[in-house]
Amino acid sequence: MNIQAYLINENISVGEMIQKLDANGKGILFICEKEQLKGVVSDGDIRRYMLRGGDMGQAVKSMANYCPKFLPADTKTDVQKYMRECGITAIPLVNPAGEVKKICFDTGESVQEFQTLKVPVVIMAGGKGTRLYPYTQILPKPLIPIGEKTITERIIEQFSHFGCSDITMIVNYKKKFIEAYFSETDSDLKIDFVEEETFGGTGGGLKLLQRMDSTFFMTNCDILVDADYGEILSYHRKAGNILTMVCAKKQIEIPYGTVEADSEGRLQALREKPNFSFLTNTGFYIIEPEFLNKIPERAFIHITDVIDMCIKDGECIGTYIVEEDDWMDMGQLDELEKMRKKFED
Repeated sequence: MNIQAYLINENISVGEMIQKLDANGKGILFICEKEQLKGVVSDGDIRRYMLRGGDMGQAVKSMANYCPKFLPADTKTDVQKYMRECGITAIPLVNPAGEVKKICFDTGESVQEFQTLKVPVVIMAGGKGTRLYPYTQILPKPLIPIGEKTITERIIEQFSHFGCSDITMIVNYKKKFIEAYFSETDSDLKIDFVEEETFGGTGGGLKLLQRMDSTFFMTNCDILVDADYGEILSYHRKAGNILTMVCAKKQIEIPYGTVEADSEGRLQALREKPNFSFLTNTGFYIIEPEFLNKIPERAFIHITDVIDMCIKDGECIGTYIVEEDDWMDMGQLDELEKMRKKFED
């Protein structure tokens, strides 16, 4: 799991903090400001806070412990023994600047800061989002709220954990609305907008990025992938792929008994509620700039059609597989509600 799953800002609400605490499953979170350790909150702190009549809407700083135990990142101490002696279940290891670089748990597990990738990110945000009508008749899909943030902000947040801050958004439908929203937010986001004159599909939109001269991530604006992006990038480079498609395992149970029959109608086999497993395209890719040369000029074409062309030409197209639960897609109304519920729980 990403180390960011165990780090929070002191200004988030107690309610938000409880959601993150539940999500990481370890019962502990460390408070940081610009990655520097400031405090700690455990499930025990929450119980005591609630017994005192604490307000879920208050900021975490109203109930946090600002005297956390920690060890230096280069410690020679037996970390497990130290935790037992202190009666704690987790401890952060920090560098001389006080930044959390690793968290060790009493179970013997640990998580550490992922490498800083500094790889450009392209977000495909030009579509009309017709599957999300009536929402997208008012708001463009990139600005659909998921909890307290837009889906696009959550996507950018994921990439920022890996040091990816060079963001380009390809926009078309309600593009001025999208540009205005990000120009007026209080964040430090610096986003380049590339405007489509006509709808070009995911492939035609990419063709506008001929300036790209290095490997880049590309994602649709309606999905979230929880994975180690550094591992994905490493796999892509080792494989020598021109494009790597991130795929999620998917399993579907047919709620009926299925029947196989021959051409004469004679029964051959019965299968009661069979399960089918397959891989599905998440809409997340790592792409080499050479791939852009494969896209026809001034054509409406989807990236999947360009990928098919590359396969026929013998180009190296790879897949990186994540678990089904590591992928969320809000492209349809029922999936949008599932995503919202996950961030509300």
